[in-house]
Amino acid sequence: MLHDKLRVTIILLGLLVATGCASTSTSNTARTAKEQMLLSNAVDQSLNKVDFSPLYGQKVYVEEKYLECVDKPYVVGSVRHRALRAGAFLTDKADEAEVVMELRSGGVGTDTTESYLGTTEIALPGLLTIPEIRFAERKTQFGYAKLGLVIYDAQSRRILGEGGVALARSDDSNLYLAGIGPFQRGSLKRDVGSARTHSEGMSRRELPSAVAFGTRTDFELYPSTQFASQPTTKQ
Repeated sequence: MLHDKLRVTIILLGLLVATGCASTSTSNTARTAKEQMLLSNAVDQSLNKVDFSPLYGQKVYVEEKYLECVDKPYVVGSVRHRALRAGAFLTDKADEAEVVMELRSGGVGTDTTESYLGTTEIALPGLLTIPEIRFAERKTQFGYAKLGLVIYDAQSRRILGEGGVALARSDDSNLYLAGIGPFQRGSLKRDVGSARTHSEGMSRRELPSAVAFGTRTDFELYPSTQFASQPTTKQ
């Protein structure tokens, strides 16, 4: 009986002093989502300043050989998208086009600024050091996009209009007060917030949980089906 009590006591003491832990491995992409979104927002804002309507009905070739920047595919794809929305017909070769649009970059990148209110680290005589104290701290990251565009006649090589440069900036500002935060502000927060809502007249369709494909016969039966924000009807 005594041995049983001793055994129970030992087990309870072991449980009291024992420690355990569990961890889950996580990973992050090489480039943060925030950096990529700052750049794409700046690109979108800069292209918002460009009038693509003169391309309506024109066969357009987008020349990208002079464009060297981060996220080049997104820049080129965004320009092509806007040209298509304006009613242009995109071609794969310059000799098939009526109009050539050249793209160039004056700078697509990010910049960061930091500021704080507090005291710096103070080293006193001896081994005593007073650490840095920050009462308030602000960290802001900016995304810049400066894009140049010019169009010219594919046959005569004469410029059509003056072309120009579109410049835009996006920002993400985070404020910390006495270690509490971040309190976020900036264009990135506004864009993300607006993306969470949708217009009342816009339909919302969830992707199916199983993958299914159709045939060309399906499209021939329902030629009116298109990609659109409004519900489509089959005829």
